[in-house]
Amino acid sequence: MLLESKTTVVYGGGGAIGGAVARAFAREGARVFLAGRTKAKLDGITAQIRAAGGEVESDEVDVCDEGAVEAHADSVVRRAGRLDVTFNAFGISQRGVQGTPLVDLSFNDFRRPVEAYTTVQFLTARAAARRMVAQGSGVILSVTGPRTGDPNVGAMAAVWAAMEAFAQTLAVEVGPYGVRVATVRSHGMPETATVQEVLALHAARIGLPPDQLRAAWEGQTLLRRLPTLNEVANTAAFLASDWASASTASVANLTAGAIADS
Repeated sequence: MLLESKTTVVYGGGGAIGGAVARAFAREGARVFLAGRTKAKLDGITAQIRAAGGEVESDEVDVCDEGAVEAHADSVVRRAGRLDVTFNAFGISQRGVQGTPLVDLSFNDFRRPVEAYTTVQFLTARAAARRMVAQGSGVILSVTGPRTGDPNVGAMAAVWAAMEAFAQTLAVEVGPYGVRVATVRSHGMPETATVQEVLALHAARIGLPPDQLRAAWEGQTLLRRLPTLNEVANTAAFLASDWASASTASVANLTAGAIADS
């Protein structure tokens, strides 16, 4: 198993992406700590992992609260003895953020995702880095989306660019201490409620049924399809493992070819 004896934390662990990553980590032998703000969602993922024989605990944590994030990291280290891997899968509702041209977007609709995503990226990664630097090893992961110049995506392209730039800067600083930092860049995963909502917003804007817009998105990728949750989760498990021990300051391209890296 790729992550046997590893202690992992998944922030936003009750969501679709966080849940998929948590299940993959547990399947690969990791002890998983779920952190998020909605107990019912956390409980659902916890039950799934335990039913499959995985080791998991969950904690209600406001990941936008500096003190709560630091206290939770301390709690994980007390319970498990160390912190090996974190994955930031934090997300907010896309309603009102996408589907509107930038010139018509309110300042609050632009500001809200920038502030929320970058705050959580900073707080969770900093908490992990502090403890991983002290122990001399660790992996800090997050997930972003494509930056392909698409219209009506609000602030999200700027958010993803900021998250990736932050991860690369952090990687430079903590690399000498044995800590790796990487990002999984995905396209829209159609199994998720968020992507279905975003599809509906964009489709309404241009007057197409959502299924036709999805087909158009798929046609813009080299593989003629969108990535899946399992593909994102499996890649995260690989990056978290010692098999990817030379990978840091990196972005794993899971856009199905919507972006062709140079």
